[in-house]
Amino acid sequence: MPNLKGIFQGKQKFVTVKAGTVQEEAPEGLWTKCGKCGGILYKKELAENLGLCSDCGFHFRLSARERIAITLDADSFVEYDEELVTVDPLGFPGYGIKVEAVRGSTGLDEAIITGRGSIEGYPVLAGFMDFSFIGASMGSVVGEKVTRLFERAARQRVPVVIFCASGGARMQEGMFSLMQMAKTAAACARLSATRTLYISVMTNPTTAGVFASFGSLGDIIIAEPGALIGFTGQRVIEETIRQKLPPGFQTAEFALEHGLIDMIVDRRNMRKTLESLLSLHGGRRQDVG
Repeated sequence: MPNLKGIFQGKQKFVTVKAGTVQEEAPEGLWTKCGKCGGILYKKELAENLGLCSDCGFHFRLSARERIAITLDADSFVEYDEELVTVDPLGFPGYGIKVEAVRGSTGLDEAIITGRGSIEGYPVLAGFMDFSFIGASMGSVVGEKVTRLFERAARQRVPVVIFCASGGARMQEGMFSLMQMAKTAAACARLSATRTLYISVMTNPTTAGVFASFGSLGDIIIAEPGALIGFTGQRVIEETIRQKLPPGFQTAEFALEHGLIDMIVDRRNMRKTLESLLSLHGGRRQDVG
């Protein structure tokens, strides 16, 4: 009888997977864990599903470029203000080095990409914030880009759609950052005076200065399911008011129930919803001037 000992050595094709986790034997970078249900997801399938968990529907964050690709018509996007770059107005220690490092790791110049494009033929001026760039914090360049977007839209009478995501003001820029709240809000008011549609889409998270300025000033405010929406953190609020906040506070669902936003839209339906809103508010399929 032949000796079969060790015949299967080096032939292992499977990895052991514990419930809710992936062992170190699994190839790195192929899998990710759902932030809601804890399920293990194959990254390629996750991308094909627009960044939604196939088990619970949890909406993973998307980059600005990914958001452009699934929202706008193919090859319709023309970027604005690429030449605007962050400087270090206060000489904040290490800020310049950090910005350069994030530029290298993300391929972005700033925390928002703005430009013109179309959704099912309807022209829009659009902004896409990216949380991977210093938490999509709003510094002077982010504020300037948003302001210019509103100003162009007011001149051209073209609707604006901004996908918001932010952890707050860019602390390394001090008052220069905080001034962007008033600046963008004023530009939004001038846009409103021209009766031009502005749709704000709050993704996870939309907080602090962005939430307290242009994020919450849309004529129509949409949120993705489960998105964190609010000005400051729950713990800070509880310590300030000495009260326990209700369950689900600062979620998109809580905001909808209390009238802060107009609707919650699943990412798979976002493009169709935007098309419908543009059509209902007098949009015309044409090229942006």
